[in-house]
Amino acid sequence: MNLEDYIRVLRKGWLLVVVLAIAGAGAGAAIAAAATPMYQSTATMYVSVQASESPTAGELTSGNTYAQAKVKSYLDILTSASVLDRVIDDLKLNTTAKKLGSQLSATSPAGTVIIELAAIDTDPQMAANLANATANSFSTVVVQKLEKPTGGGNSLVRVQVIDPALPASTPFSPQISLNIALGLLVGLVFGIGAAFLRAALDTRVHGVHDVENVTNAPLLGGTSFDPESAKHPLIVHSDPRNPRAEAFRSLRTNLRFVNAGSSNHCFVITSSIGAEGKSTTSANLALALAETGARTVLIDGDLRKPRLAEYMAIEGSVGLTDVLIGTVPLADVLQPWGTGELYVLPAGRIPPNPSELLGSQAMQDLITALNDQVDYVIIDAPPLLPVTDAAIISSMTAGAIVVAGSGKVKRTELARALNSLTGIKSNVVGVVLTMLPSKGPDAYNAERYGYYGAGPESELSQTAAPIRQRRRSK
Repeated sequence: MNLEDYIRVLRKGWLLVVVLAIAGAGAGAAIAAAATPMYQSTATMYVSVQASESPTAGELTSGNTYAQAKVKSYLDILTSASVLDRVIDDLKLNTTAKKLGSQLSATSPAGTVIIELAAIDTDPQMAANLANATANSFSTVVVQKLEKPTGGGNSLVRVQVIDPALPASTPFSPQISLNIALGLLVGLVFGIGAAFLRAALDTRVHGVHDVENVTNAPLLGGTSFDPESAKHPLIVHSDPRNPRAEAFRSLRTNLRFVNAGSSNHCFVITSSIGAEGKSTTSANLALALAETGARTVLIDGDLRKPRLAEYMAIEGSVGLTDVLIGTVPLADVLQPWGTGELYVLPAGRIPPNPSELLGSQAMQDLITALNDQVDYVIIDAPPLLPVTDAAIISSMTAGAIVVAGSGKVKRTELARALNSLTGIKSNVVGVVLTMLPSKGPDAYNAERYGYYGAGPESELSQTAAPIRQRRRSK
């Protein structure tokens, strides 16, 4: 992954990161609120070595060095049983020296003879009492036991409490701001990790980046997700100024570019799996082509689950199947649609052998004849992975346009679908992304998908309501 990939993952998973960060901060605040407040008080002691009445500079230096050396060992003695047992007796505590020692800590600034003794307790007064009592007990133990000369006499080492402990006015812990900050940091780490884990586990196609990682085929266009598309599939006709309608016109323009100079203008529209929007794409692309004045034939080549008759609001009981088996002439079932140059050939009856019919010489002859008579032929074909119908038809045409539904198809499925075409030497004209989100790094962007703008108003309004045609009785 490069820097751009990392940024994309974080942009897509920003909400998860924010939610977990807030949850972490909330957990930190809750832990702090539930914790018992602890107070800390500190007593400061000064260790010195008694010198003569008129000490020389050398004696003072030697005594200070000796005291510094002693301080290092005194830090451990402060929490020993010999010191703390006296504290327990003096304060009449119901505890042990070991437990009491866990409430105490002693430090000494480097290069000094200062000892700072800190005591913590749930009661601020008790914390101060512990620090002061321990300091006094330590001074007694050092002077009267540890440093007392074996031959008798007074100890040369003195320990003085120069700053007794006072009750604290605010708790030492928990530190609410610190807990919240740590919780926020932990939440961020988990959120970022969860975002990358989700990205690693999500193998679906979401946008241009995913398509580019699968294939070198051109990206012909993209359309945004519209929850109302099932109710109003013909957006180019019903709402010509809609951004999705403009996206289909952009697809029309890009198709002309990739097919420039070719005498074959017959294209198969298919997808990897179902419910990716291939039929909607087929119908709207045909409408977009026809509104420019190009004679266009739209064929429902999905003989398993035909949709175009319903979308175009035309009679669909007789159609492609009947033409292929020779029971009806093409002219009798090719239905003009609107006032433009669009003609629709519905699927007709669902046959028991769709693949055989679509791969027949009759189908080849039909495509050849239409390709010679009109400007464009658009064939809506079944998905590539469940059945071979689309691959069979594509070998007779200029190539296949593969629709990829954002958030629907997996990258491996798209790759397999494209390989099924290239494996039989069929031309992959390009990929069309559908159902793109309206926000985020994979959002539909007109410039990204080759938007060239709409034509004049007269061009946009050429498509009118469908013209129903009475069929001849046979």
